[in-house]
Amino acid sequence: MTCQNIDMLSGKNLCKKQADRDVLRSVSLDIEPGTITSLIGPSGAGKTTLLHALSFADIPESGTIRMDASAFSFPATKSPSPSPLIALVFQQLFLWPHLTLRQNVTLPNRSSNAEIDELISAFGMENFIDRYPNQTSLGQRQRAALGRAIALKPRYLLLDEITSALDIEQVEALSVHLEKLKSRGTGILAVTHLIHFAQRISDHILFMDKGEIVERGGKELISNPKNQRVKDFLKYF
Repeated sequence: MTCQNIDMLSGKNLCKKQADRDVLRSVSLDIEPGTITSLIGPSGAGKTTLLHALSFADIPESGTIRMDASAFSFPATKSPSPSPLIALVFQQLFLWPHLTLRQNVTLPNRSSNAEIDELISAFGMENFIDRYPNQTSLGQRQRAALGRAIALKPRYLLLDEITSALDIEQVEALSVHLEKLKSRGTGILAVTHLIHFAQRISDHILFMDKGEIVERGGKELISNPKNQRVKDFLKYF
């Protein structure tokens, strides 16, 4: 992937330390509208940190983030504010506990009632959407957090292990809806440990280890990796 088109979310040479450890080591990537990119790799590779950096939830120490026509270089004298063009679904979900799941999804108020109803139906939330988060399972909360992010109508959607508590049918429903968002022009970056899911949905696949992207490619990366570290990781797939 190259920076030929100005309309994209991209990071260049992003670096980040945590407790004197290099979590991101000169990471570069592009997320184009209307594409799905999966980010795979072992736990602790820096995948979540990269999503946080791209969404400005936790800014990098050095490097550049470009969002369409806007560019932000780091270190910066002033941290950029979160952009309405980017929605991130955190692993922790961060649903408001005093609101029902429906209220969590509808509060941003960027989608019509019909669009909200479509999301509720697409993710099978009809039977629990009016419960509070503490009255629902982790998988149900995960679907609501995803619905809330989609209801924001972002140009770029960043997903951090959004399938971790979903069953097979729910993962399939998610795959179908992500394809629909892609066809509408949304650029999607998904961190996942589900290799089948990554292979199913992705236009691009990135493998990350020890703070670096060590291999990138299309679906063929899963079946025919070139890097030995990637081969070792995927040998049981």
